[in-house]
Amino acid sequence: MTDLEAALRKAVRGEVGFDVTSRALTTMDASNYRRVPLGVVAPRDADDVAAVLEVCRAHGVPVVPRGGGTSIAGQATGTGVVLDFTRHMNRLLALDPAARTAVVQPGLVLDRLQEAAAPHGLRFGPDPSTHSRCTLGGMIGNNACGSHSVAWGTTADSARELEVLTARGEKLRLGRGWAGAPRGLRELVDGDLAHLRTGFPDLPRRISGYALDALLPEKGADVARSFCGSEGTLGVLTEAVVRLVEAPPARALAVLGYGDEGAAAEAAAGLLAHRPLTVEGMAADLVPEPAGLPRGGAWLFVETGGRTAAEARARAEAVVRAADVLDACVVTDPAGQRALWRVREDAAGTATRMPDGSEAWPGWEDCAVPPARLGAYLRDFRALLAAHGLRGTPYGHFGDGCIHVRIDFDLLTRAGVTRFRRFSEELADLVAAHGGSLSGEHGDGQARAELLPRVYGAGTVALFERAKALWDPDDLLNPGTLVRPAPLDTNLRFAVLPRRPVDVAFGYPADGGDFSAAVRRCVGVAKCRTATAAGPAVMCPSFRATGEEEHSTRGRARLLHEMLAGELITDGWRSPEVRDALDLCLSCKGCRSDCPVGVDMATYKAEFLHHHYAGRRRPAAHYALGQLPRWLRWASRTRAVPVINALASVRPLAALAKRAAGIAPERALPALAGETFTRWWQRRRRRPAGSGDMVVLWPDTFTEHLSPSVGRAAVRVLEAAGLRVVLPPTLQLPRGALGDGRTRTPAALLGARRGRVCCGLTYVSTGQLDHARAVLLRTLGLMAPVLDTDAPVVVLEPSCAAALRADLPELLPDDPRAAALAARVLTFAETLERYAPGWTPPALDRPVAGQTHCHQHAVLGDAADRRLRAAAGLTGELSGGCCGLAGNFGFEAGHYEVSVACAEDQLLPALREAPAGAVVLADGYSCRTQMEQLAGVRGRHVAEVLAEGLGEGLGEGLGEGLE
Repeated sequence: MTDLEAALRKAVRGEVGFDVTSRALTTMDASNYRRVPLGVVAPRDADDVAAVLEVCRAHGVPVVPRGGGTSIAGQATGTGVVLDFTRHMNRLLALDPAARTAVVQPGLVLDRLQEAAAPHGLRFGPDPSTHSRCTLGGMIGNNACGSHSVAWGTTADSARELEVLTARGEKLRLGRGWAGAPRGLRELVDGDLAHLRTGFPDLPRRISGYALDALLPEKGADVARSFCGSEGTLGVLTEAVVRLVEAPPARALAVLGYGDEGAAAEAAAGLLAHRPLTVEGMAADLVPEPAGLPRGGAWLFVETGGRTAAEARARAEAVVRAADVLDACVVTDPAGQRALWRVREDAAGTATRMPDGSEAWPGWEDCAVPPARLGAYLRDFRALLAAHGLRGTPYGHFGDGCIHVRIDFDLLTRAGVTRFRRFSEELADLVAAHGGSLSGEHGDGQARAELLPRVYGAGTVALFERAKALWDPDDLLNPGTLVRPAPLDTNLRFAVLPRRPVDVAFGYPADGGDFSAAVRRCVGVAKCRTATAAGPAVMCPSFRATGEEEHSTRGRARLLHEMLAGELITDGWRSPEVRDALDLCLSCKGCRSDCPVGVDMATYKAEFLHHHYAGRRRPAAHYALGQLPRWLRWASRTRAVPVINALASVRPLAALAKRAAGIAPERALPALAGETFTRWWQRRRRRPAGSGDMVVLWPDTFTEHLSPSVGRAAVRVLEAAGLRVVLPPTLQLPRGALGDGRTRTPAALLGARRGRVCCGLTYVSTGQLDHARAVLLRTLGLMAPVLDTDAPVVVLEPSCAAALRADLPELLPDDPRAAALAARVLTFAETLERYAPGWTPPALDRPVAGQTHCHQHAVLGDAADRRLRAAAGLTGELSGGCCGLAGNFGFEAGHYEVSVACAEDQLLPALREAPAGAVVLADGYSCRTQMEQLAGVRGRHVAEVLAEGLGEGLGEGLGEGLE
């Protein structure tokens, strides 16, 4: 323990982390930059903050305040001690609806304030796209804005009073007037009034530099406003009084389509006369699926408000009439508006990949110009990109003249970094020529502070330095930011990564086979750090359960980055820090779809475990649960199922077995089926097969050995829909299934050798990738006859379907059979929709409860399932999130509490709130097991419910719903 760490531990009541994990998690924010801190402190209160400042001042160590870590310019990183306010100083202290104010701590997440203000018809005006994870302290530090700034301004417009500690421990309460200002600040202003009145560009989104002009007497000497946007360089915020605004009771969204973003930019300023709430712009390159959008190559999102829905709609329609557009629509449905806003909010992530899949980076994320000049600026900006051979797609706050863009800089080679610098210098000159600001929202940080003289001139920058010296004479707070900045092409986070691709097991086709490129996908947007999962979203259940950064997708990606860098984490794949962070990853795959840049932590976890345990003994659960298909086949072949079930019912024996197998003692061991699904198939009374298309029903491990009733029900429904069902690998068919010569099943299907197909899921999830590859190669051999036909492969278990569709081709990227089989995989609902389009399911007319499987959400999609439920009269929505069992995860020792917490996030509340008599749906075996063990509720696969609706008594009746 260093003297610094010892002194901090003695002086501070909050957590002090000088360990590898704590430091690795804070080396980066959402920028291109990386700096390794000495340690991290999570203060409990202002006294802790004062103690940290005193200790660090005595040791000559810098201090960097940090909120949600979503800064895009690098100002939330540092080499000293990082203050993490999100853990303890994260409360809403007071809310006064009459005064329309709130008292907040710096670590309070914006959405928590919005939720508290909403019942009073109020809200905090600024709302960045990171509203679900950014903090009020970070917003004040960067003077954040968001999409509603045309109506409600920037964070500085909403800051009433700020409680601040200076680097030398002085407590200040900043507001309007000089009463709370540091000594000498008034004299600095009075001595340079002419410069302050003329040296700052006049535009709504000027965030760059220090807002010293707010201290002018005609502006009320607003010291609080001047402090906003200082990026943690002047003082440390400990509390704030912020202004709230009245939220319109009703809103409408006019979406205006234009030919390109230039035309949209030209039109944006003209719409401000209609007093909209937003004027947001984005181009088609950032919209993966433009469903719900009008025709066009770019769009403006213009939100209007009103006292009633009719008034809001009328204002939106007036905007449409006033606009010269290719096409337009007005959306009044709240769900429809949320869906469109998610497209806009995800742009910060989707913009990091060009349409061809190549990488793009921040650095010039938010320049701003006067709104009337936006169209001309964008034309010049496009020309500058072309001159440097660069690409980028602008989007952002067109109504305020603020542009976000990610550019395909090459930040991995010396030549690329040189071009990055040259482009940055020329763009800074271009912004200045248009009367703009280098930053219109995210601050300067290391990305732009070096270029401030090009906009402000040397005199104003010298004034910034004098102001910094008044507030922080020891240069303790966030040095190298804003004043005397580090060069913009140093400390790049990519510089430490290996230059050659790492030897890995998965193919990473979307990243050119490069594991480093896969890890680089995480740019720090931090959508994984949300306290609640909106709608059907899944990511990131372990973070919501623990609240710990290391158990978020971003945190794990940061640790993998540091593992590859080898500077902080020095033992590579053997790293215990990375192992421990990944241990609580449920492999739910939610990040694969919910992360705007498609981080796939489940795959990264499997890859890491594969290398971590290479040549070493694994945890017992990897042998017991990871090789579950092998043990279940053995039990079935040896007829040991009755004995195993009997022994498992004896508590002492079950406890011993669970301890030996690494299974959580709190878990009940599921009973094995007395008869497997394939045995039932072989002995069942033969019936004439349908005359429709042949489908191959996959006997996954869970259906085969644990829930054969699902397989039986699926056969019943598929045949009722007129489809001919066969099973791999022997593909034994019912008599008469060969058809009439014109529809004869290929003879090769009947001659396939015996064996068992398997998707390899349990091997993949535990990182036993050599085993998984062997299992999948065997499976591909057994499935060869199927691949010679046009038959789809119907997989009932969502996790197995996801493994076949995603993991199989990524683990065997050079085997064309893998891609061929993956392309054949369909869910039960997809099969009925595509191959029996004329079939009408039984009319069930019941409400539903339950959960969409996380793998289905992330990999397969549930649109066909929704349509099937609607056709059957099954009404209502299934919950999102992850059930928390997640295959082997919830059964492994040490995971039970997190597993239950994940279930409490969405699943268990949905079951408790379900209407009486609701049909409980859960297509995944893990989801059904979690429901039964935690809620005593029997969930069913949709195939079972439909089969019961057809009659013939396959299991319990529909009347057995929730009561």
